[in-house]
Amino acid sequence: MLAAAPADSLPQQPLVITLEDAVKIALSENVSVKVADQEIERTKYAKRGTYAALFPQIDGSASYQRTIRKQMMYMDVPIPGMASEGFEVGRWNTWNVGVTAAMPLVNAALWKSIQISGDDVELAVEKARGSRLETVGQVKSAYYGVLLAKELSVVYQQVYENAVQNLDKTQKRCNAQKASELDLVRAKTAVANAIPNLYDSQNTIYLALWRLKAVMGVDLEKEMDVAGRLADYADAMLLDALAYDDADLSANSTLKQLEIQADQLAKTVQLQTLAYVPTLSLAYSYSLSALQNDFNFSAYKWSPYSYVGLSLQIPIFSGGKRYYNLKQAKVRSAEMDLQREETERQLRISIRSAVNSMETAVKTYSSALTAQESAQKAYDIAAKSYELGRSTLTDLSDAQLALVQAQLNVNQAVYSYVSAKATLEQILGKE
Repeated sequence: MLAAAPADSLPQQPLVITLEDAVKIALSENVSVKVADQEIERTKYAKRGTYAALFPQIDGSASYQRTIRKQMMYMDVPIPGMASEGFEVGRWNTWNVGVTAAMPLVNAALWKSIQISGDDVELAVEKARGSRLETVGQVKSAYYGVLLAKELSVVYQQVYENAVQNLDKTQKRCNAQKASELDLVRAKTAVANAIPNLYDSQNTIYLALWRLKAVMGVDLEKEMDVAGRLADYADAMLLDALAYDDADLSANSTLKQLEIQADQLAKTVQLQTLAYVPTLSLAYSYSLSALQNDFNFSAYKWSPYSYVGLSLQIPIFSGGKRYYNLKQAKVRSAEMDLQREETERQLRISIRSAVNSMETAVKTYSSALTAQESAQKAYDIAAKSYELGRSTLTDLSDAQLALVQAQLNVNQAVYSYVSAKATLEQILGKE
């Protein structure tokens, strides 16, 4: 009796995932999504840093100076007992310690910059949503690509199996002298021609799975497969193909980002205008100083000095800097309005293109499905007729070619539909 194989020696079963599973994994593992989330955190910290400018800025200081050569003082009026050539003043060691504080009281430009930094956070959040929408669209496209590759592999597998069966039938008929040597050569050629297509279709599945794993952000060497078939999406084609005629772009991430940027530029114009407004600040300082000739700290006499005051800064002349900064901000704001208008126009075109592709796919699918049924019936008749000797191998090959083309058209129609729908959902910003 043979011993059971250890668990480690058993072939690893691939992880079979659905489309929903693929999307969930991608939203947690995709690098672009992670970077977008980090960008949100960065802008939040930047916003908090901007708010810090409203609070008092407190700094401590300490300094020491060693006099190398003292200053000389001269008196215009002679003083008895004092040398006329002057005398030294000051001490060899100078110590200073202190603390200063400053706080803006009226600074309209600072308040406006805080509002702009708040828009930075909102923009980062919207960019993260756009990154998620783009990732979902890429996952769907890659997932449907795997399904299409698998369907094509099934078709070419059937072509190969039919070619082998036809070769077997032709070989038997040739042995019975009911078929010519030419028919046998054609049957062998059909088998040989079917093999490369079969290998190519299998390689296409492999590459499509790699693309899906790359978009999902998982290990490319991980054994994985997808669930379902393209035919599973065919039933919904007739139901929602015409549901996007009057598409609403209010949830489009690109337009939302442009709206936030336009609002930022409008506030930037206000910010540059506020550069002409005076600012008022509060300042406070406290310091201790000591001047001695030795290092006997316990005998030092520290002299305190402190003050509190208001500082009013009135912009008068800057060589035109504020003026040109304001003009530049207005031009950028006008550019953003034009860019948003053009982006919306292009998005409308993309929506119309996607809807047309969906409608065309529905029409193509209906006709291709009818053609597939007819081609399958024609092939069955041709195969039976060839088996009975009532038709030639050429007739059978023509029927098989028509069947293959019809099957490919059916699969391609479904794939075109679901791909166009995924693109449309991304444009519309559907979560």
